[in-house]
Amino acid sequence: MSKSVGLYIHVPFCKSKCPYCDFYSVANADEYKEEYKKAVLRNIEKHQDVSFDTVYFGGGTPILLWAEICEILDSIGDRITENAEITLEANPCSTSFDKLCSLKQSGVNRISFGLQSGDDKELKALGRLHNSKEGADAVILAEKSGIKNISADIMIGIPFQTKKSLENTLVYMIQLPLSHISAYMLKIEPDTVFARKSVQPADEELMSELYLKTVDHLNEKGFSQYEISNFSKVGYESKHNLKYWKCEEYIGIGPSAHSYFDGKRFSVDRNLIDFMECPVQKTVITDDNPGDYDEWAMLKLRLSEGIDFKTAKNRYNISKEQILNRCKLIPKNFIEISESGLRLTKEGFLVSNAIIGIISDI
Repeated sequence: MSKSVGLYIHVPFCKSKCPYCDFYSVANADEYKEEYKKAVLRNIEKHQDVSFDTVYFGGGTPILLWAEICEILDSIGDRITENAEITLEANPCSTSFDKLCSLKQSGVNRISFGLQSGDDKELKALGRLHNSKEGADAVILAEKSGIKNISADIMIGIPFQTKKSLENTLVYMIQLPLSHISAYMLKIEPDTVFARKSVQPADEELMSELYLKTVDHLNEKGFSQYEISNFSKVGYESKHNLKYWKCEEYIGIGPSAHSYFDGKRFSVDRNLIDFMECPVQKTVITDDNPGDYDEWAMLKLRLSEGIDFKTAKNRYNISKEQILNRCKLIPKNFIEISESGLRLTKEGFLVSNAIIGIISDI
């Protein structure tokens, strides 16, 4: 095989749709799961010249198809490299010890739980099907199954959330056997229940306070920030997600999945039936010349490591002086500049879109 790439598999099934979620998902997992599995394997088979050093099952709620996922992993096991990171997203209410043990036996070595909060009132407002105890129990079951790399999501700025309730959620998370935490600020997406009901996230000032509190608390507790929304213990950064931010190749399988492969970015139609019925998944090219300076700078500035002047010069012929000239337009507390490069501060991450727009516009 000529090269190793990431593999993303979108599992578009949920028990119910969360009111803030705009990811593609449908119900009726039991009705479609066998044909879906066959379509996944059929499309992976089309890429015979690559192996996979990361595999990520996202959704949706992938653990609903735990048996089919085990079969997929067993079928492509000879295509997965040694020490590959294999991640599965899961909701606590769909998790059991037996499922986790089977997944672990088939190769899953990282699991990401959508906990979102340690406060039951907030979980109810988010439409989650689990409570805080069930969330904690699921994490503990994962550790007992032998999966040591466990991640959890926190939502910031959700209805009813206060600085105190967020602090309680952070304490709740830290006490669990987690190696990675993703902390996302609530954004109201079009065509979601929250959008139709005109639900409002925290105002800008409170959102900023909540985000900075999260960054400080997690850093103090050994979870280093390596990306705007992601924190990990040493050595537990998400290898798969780092591919996205470092412009490395990955293949996406399943309705609504995205890919960056063979010099192009493309996406799959958001249609489960088409995906299952077509011999090859239908894709649309979203960028036929990706990886330019604008994109590189945008993605790298999401990472705590930031951009380095040497790569900008060697790869894109953009000089250190050109970049520093753009930085004159940015308040000093938003960026840190060294001899070799620059990065955003935690305050800079809060206004990252504006800063990235300035630095990448050369």
